[in-house]
Amino acid sequence: MNSARVDVAVIGAGQAGLSAAYHLQRRGLHYVVLDAEEGPGGAWRHRWRSLRMATVNGISDLPGIAKPAVDPSEPSSEFLTRYFRDYEEELGLAVRRPVKVRSVSREDTDPAGRLAISTSDGEWAAKAVINATGTWTRPFWPIYPGQSTFRGRQLHVADYVSAEEFAGLHVIVVGGGISAVGLLDEISQVTSTSWFTRREPVWRDAEFDARAGHDAVALVEERVRKGLPPQSVVSVTGLIWTPALRAASARGALDRQPMFMAIEPDGVRLADGSLLRADVILWATGFRAELEHLAPLHLRGPGGGIVMDGTRVAAEPRVHLVGYGPSSSTIGANRAGRAAVAAILKLPGVAPAAETVTWG
Repeated sequence: MNSARVDVAVIGAGQAGLSAAYHLQRRGLHYVVLDAEEGPGGAWRHRWRSLRMATVNGISDLPGIAKPAVDPSEPSSEFLTRYFRDYEEELGLAVRRPVKVRSVSREDTDPAGRLAISTSDGEWAAKAVINATGTWTRPFWPIYPGQSTFRGRQLHVADYVSAEEFAGLHVIVVGGGISAVGLLDEISQVTSTSWFTRREPVWRDAEFDARAGHDAVALVEERVRKGLPPQSVVSVTGLIWTPALRAASARGALDRQPMFMAIEPDGVRLADGSLLRADVILWATGFRAELEHLAPLHLRGPGGGIVMDGTRVAAEPRVHLVGYGPSSSTIGANRAGRAAVAAILKLPGVAPAAETVTWG
């Protein structure tokens, strides 16, 4: 089967993928963006409607075109999906969707050769791959004793719609990150909640300034440089108090309990041996990087991580991971997209094209 040939294939069209596409187009490289979604917006297409622009964490402008004026009351899923759509259209970015990438492998043994990309819509061959698949499609579900016996409802943050569906029920929220405390705030306004974490949450009273952000990203970057699985930036920065979270704390919604010992049909068995009855367990336990399609390249080390050199995979210079580890923030994703393109231009045989590919 013949493969469509490009200089660079970008996998994913969220913030990181669109940033990479902008710089590829600007530098005159032949590229394609392969996106599994039905339309623009990346993971923002799936965020719950109650997550509004007033409360969402800071969103950086995409490169080249500033985001329009923000209505704080608009759901982030609507605003950012529209922003990403208009961005793609105004720049004429080469995005193809819906295309699910099944695997990326080496086309031959030549280290300067191409990478073969097998997709739901045909085969591609590229001199380099920029992976920007994020984490939303890989929610992490911990396994706990008795989990399958629970007669109530269990769901992950990825499946959350609104607090109103839990009215009159007792909801257990598990997790110590931003999503957990944000949803505790929301759900505790309509029903009773309990909060469980493995470790005592760390709250940050000091202002989170540019220096603190730089130091946090540096710690995450150090992990991936060593080949360790990346931690979230919030695991380094701690949780930041906001007026809404202080109000939730005053309601008792942020009274954290140590992790329960087991799940039973009617609730959870606490560390002191008592049973806490519950109707819902909401797992706010994070996500893992979506990298399964890269498995044929054997990039992971013994500890499960990938040794990184900036955005480049140390063992495979033709593969760059953006929106991964230290570049998982929106600002970091923009910078990573630019850095990946600059590094790819140094690969043998990669040079700006004299003419532009058009896509039918």
